[in-house]
Order: sequence, then structure tokens, then C-alpha cells
Amino acid sequence: MSEQEITVSPTRPYLTRAIYEWICDNNLTPYLLVDATQPYTDVPQQFVQEGQIVLNIVPHAVHMLNISNESVTFSARFGGVSKDIYVPMNAVLGLYARENGQGLFFDPDEYANVQIDEDALKSNSSEPSENTTEPPKKKPSLRILE
Repeated sequence: MSEQEITVSPTRPYLTRAIYEWICDNNLTPYLLVDATQPYTDVPQQFVQEGQIVLNIVPHAVHMLNISNESVTFSARFGGVSKDIYVPMNAVLGLYARENGQGLFFDPDEYANVQIDEDALKSNSSEPSENTTEPPKKKPSLRILE
């Protein structure tokens, strides 16, 4: 029997979802710590300090929050202007409660040896791509059947 190298996916997305749920269940405010220098990270740059940004992702402050295995995405208002946020999972540094600081901070090297699907990141980020043009859709029409 030959030993094969076992590849496991990073724990970060699973732990992020669990900690987010725990923080919300306890009526605390979830803060997402992000490395804004990572490729494809789309956050409001005017709030980035020393390459990092803290985002308040409490349910009533964000719209359409999705924490997938690849990224954290949502829409929120910054200075009264709506902005779509895209944070690749390798840019998530931690998730903690504002009120008591409890949460989880991740090893920045966890993704060092992980093959990141850059095509998936490119297609999910808000950066325009030359292949995103869709064919024009047909106008709906009604017809009377006898």
C-alpha cells in the first residue's frame, strides 16, 4: 500500500462561519479583520490603515453577506455610499466581537502552500473582465392562445 499525499482544504472559511454565527447568537458585533494588500481584495481604500481594515459585518449593517470557501462578500454603506465588498479568504486575518474582543485570529501563513484558483477570484471580484459581456437578452413578449 503506497502512501499518498493527503490534501486538505484550509480551515479558515469553516471557522469564520462558525465564529460569525457564535458572535451573532450572543448579540455581539462581528468585526472582520482584513489584509487589504492581498490581490483581488475590494474594500474602501480610504479606511485602510497600515494595510489592514476592520469591517463591521453585523447583520443589520450589511446586505447579502456570503461567507463561502473562497471569499467573504457583501454590500454595505460607507459614508452614505453603497459599496460591494469582496474579501478573498486568504485576506481574512480574523473575526472577533467588538464588545469583548473574543473571536479567532488566523495564521497568516495558512494559505502559503494552498493553490488559489485565481480565475475564480477574478470572476468573483468586481474588477472588470474582458469576457464579461453578455449577449443581449430577448425582450419578453405575450401572445394570445386560442
